[in-house]
Amino acid sequence: MGPGKADLLDAIAREGSISAAARALGMSYRRGWLLVDAMNRCFREPLVAAQPGGGKGAGARVTPEGEAALAAYRALTARLAGDLAGDARDALEAAIRDEPLPPGS
Repeated sequence: MGPGKADLLDAIAREGSISAAARALGMSYRRGWLLVDAMNRCFREPLVAAQPGGGKGAGARVTPEGEAALAAYRALTARLAGDLAGDARDALEAAIRDEPLPPGS
């Protein structure tokens, strides 16, 4: 679990589908689906339940296990942010690029 996957879970809960969530985050459906697949394979219980088809009842939802994992991740990151000393946090933030380099750079 990381910030991208956590944001994707939030977007799925809000949008009700993997494709709409991926669009909302500016990623391809394939990338969103691959992230969901990785989370569902890595956790003991699926974090996202999807009903394919495009018709009535189609879409995706964050499962109770997904909601619990997301809440635990958000609590952990909030605690780490609060515990990180000012100088160490400033040094880490200064070392991170505003935008990542393109692949292959």
